[in-house]
Order: sequence, then structure tokens, then C-alpha cells
Amino acid sequence: MQAVVKMMGAAVVTLGLAGPALAHTGVGAVHGFEAGILHPLFGLDHVLAMVAVGLWAGLVGGRARFAYPLAFVAMMVVAGLWGMSGAALPGVEIGIAVSVVVLGLAIALNLTPPLAAGTAACAIFAIFHGHAHGAELPAGASGLGYALGFVLATAALHGLGLGLAGVLAARAPLLARLAGGGLALAGVAILAG
Repeated sequence: MQAVVKMMGAAVVTLGLAGPALAHTGVGAVHGFEAGILHPLFGLDHVLAMVAVGLWAGLVGGRARFAYPLAFVAMMVVAGLWGMSGAALPGVEIGIAVSVVVLGLAIALNLTPPLAAGTAACAIFAIFHGHAHGAELPAGASGLGYALGFVLATAALHGLGLGLAGVLAARAPLLARLAGGGLALAGVAILAG
């Protein structure tokens, strides 16, 4: 499992460092894809929440391992399109910070809600993250490339959280709960900042 976590981390870093292939047509699409990958990776609030979704899903186990991340990504895409349209969503940054707090608390308290409730919570939090991603589409970039980039980065971060859950659940369940507490405290700090 540790090898999977390391490979996913290396893939995310490699994709983030890759430069655009300027010799090809459609540079706007490449630029959009790269910007989409980098947007979630360079926002600590996004990274924490997306890893937390995977971590929580992995700790809950069963169908939550797939349902939580899939619900997050699906709703993030819908909200990303909403953000790209220029429509406003009040309280986006607060919603993002609250998602980190709540997801951290869910992990720290070892919450295992019914599948529908946990899935709905992840989908609701994804609205804020997706809107923020979409609203920050760079001028001249391909919306499709940008969306594909932030979906790939988000899925990789969820995968990282799932991998961590696999390691922590088997070897250090208390450490998983402490990590959740740390996430919740980080979310509070983001809210205060």
C-alpha cells in the first residue's frame, strides 16, 4: 500500500511540474489542463479537504471507498461549470474551510454515517471547491482542459487519502484519528485567517 501512495504522490508532482507542449496546436488546451492540475495542488485548503475525503472514505470502508470520492468529483464538475459561467456563490472560501473542519472532525471522531449521508456531505463540500476551481479558469485557457486537470488532481488527492487510510487503519488507527484532529484544527486556522 505504501508503494501505491508513493506512486500516486510522484504522479501528482510529475504532472504538476510538466510544462506545456508548445510545439503542438491547441496550446490553450494544454495551458488549461496544466492550470487545472495545479489549482487544487497549490491551495492548502483544497489539498487538505481532498485528501480528507479519501482518508475518511477509506476509514469508513465498504462502498464509501468509492461513493465519497465519486460524489465529490461529480459535484465538483457541476459546480466547476457553474463557476466558469461567472455565476457567484457567496461564502465559497468559508465553505471550503468548513469542509476541512467537518471532514477532519468526521475522521477524528471515527464517524461512520449511513452511506447516503456521508456521500451527500462530500457532494455538498464539493460545491464550494468546484465553484472555486471554475471561477478561477485562466483567461484564454480551455475550459475542458482545465476541468480535466482539476478532476485528475482531485482524484489523485482522494487516492492519496485512500492509500493513507489503508496504511493507518491497519497499523495506527489512533494516528488516523489524530490526523483528523489536525485537519480540523487546520480548517479552523484557515477560517480564522
